[in-house]
Amino acid sequence: MKLYVATHNEHKLREISQILPKFEIVADDPAGVVEDAPDFAGNALIKVRAIASRHRGEWCMADDSGLKVAALGGAPGVRSARYAGEPTNTPANNALLLKNLEGVADRRANFTCAVALVGPDGREHVVFGRVFGRIALAPSGAEGFGYDPLFVPDGFEKSFAELSAAEKNAISHRGRALAEARRILAGEGADGFSSMRKEASR
Repeated sequence: MKLYVATHNEHKLREISQILPKFEIVADDPAGVVEDAPDFAGNALIKVRAIASRHRGEWCMADDSGLKVAALGGAPGVRSARYAGEPTNTPANNALLLKNLEGVADRRANFTCAVALVGPDGREHVVFGRVFGRIALAPSGAEGFGYDPLFVPDGFEKSFAELSAAEKNAISHRGRALAEARRILAGEGADGFSSMRKEASR
């Protein structure tokens, strides 16, 4: 089955392809779309609606995700990719996060992912995934992307960037949200916008 995905992020596309291997993933860059919603679900819907208008009768998907740090009041949140300003700069984002947590003992954080789907019939679905952990004192690991070198999931002593792709995808926010999306794509629980209340946080 073909699945159009609203992104130009190669790292994200690789993860989606790994987690949904039975689907033909087709990237469609929602260039020019302004992600100005106050939450992840809203931004995911903005992106998926932009490409769904070009692929009527097909499954379309978008995700929006970010890091929430307890001691920073939930920041960087929806501004995760642009935490240090425009244009997106991952090293700068990580450096600013560490700077803002200097001397802070409470380093609890979570990654949250919202996946929005538009089906061939035009119905919309939104599902969620979340993983809890902590922010390390320094980056470690060479895998993953974004804040992965700084995020240590609960139950692990390694950062996301030190885990294999299979290990990360099994517990990550995106992996959990896509597991819920896979059920909808397979025809299970496709109950329209009521899917908005599902949150895969186990």
